[in-house]
Amino acid sequence: MAARVGYDGVEVMVWTDPVSQDEDAIAELSDHFGVPVTSVHAPTLLLTQRVWGKEPWPKVERAARMAKRLGARTVVVHPPFRWQKDYATGFEAGVRRIAQAEGVTLAVENMYPWRAGGREFAAYLPGWDPCELDYDALLLDVSHAATSGLSCLELARRMGDRLVHLHLTDGNGSPKDEHLLPGQGSQPVAELLAHLAARDWQGDACVEVTTRRSRGPDERRAALAGALAFAREHLGAGPAT
Repeated sequence: MAARVGYDGVEVMVWTDPVSQDEDAIAELSDHFGVPVTSVHAPTLLLTQRVWGKEPWPKVERAARMAKRLGARTVVVHPPFRWQKDYATGFEAGVRRIAQAEGVTLAVENMYPWRAGGREFAAYLPGWDPCELDYDALLLDVSHAATSGLSCLELARRMGDRLVHLHLTDGNGSPKDEHLLPGQGSQPVAELLAHLAARDWQGDACVEVTTRRSRGPDERRAALAGALAFAREHLGAGPAT
């Protein structure tokens, strides 16, 4: 799909799908379709707690080795969950150690507080806002910004030069983390891309949207093509994945 639509590269989300866990299979697919892997998302999500084992640090290390093997420059990591106290202890230093050891960038993603029944829960340690912590590289997810009640543009300004990777999507502030197509929510996504273009930003903009409501492959392809066109219109000719 990425090759057919015309994307410059892909981000591999290491998931329960066995192919996503197999770097040799991914390398073959990348070569076959002529689409490079530019980033790898480590399996540290709630739904991937058992992928590559239960211990988080070995999973991050393996994702970094996969990225290096595939020629991807960035590994996406989420902050630890609140119940992962051992993992959270020294997380900032651990991320830096793996990045230096493997020669890839580990970008820590902005998350959001969990909300239920009118209450708000701090689900992540050391915290869901990476701007407040000592990370070398950050990832801005627009949908997560919406869910946390923040402006993606203001968040990008706070991240400054540490912003190296973008999950291009949108949201209306729902606690469900919507991952809408860019331009279909209330976030200032066009302004964010213009801000990055004005800075001559050299990171990767990765379209991370849900297409579950698409009625078949043609509609899904049209949605992804529209997201790519949006990125290129507002960001310029920089890479979109």
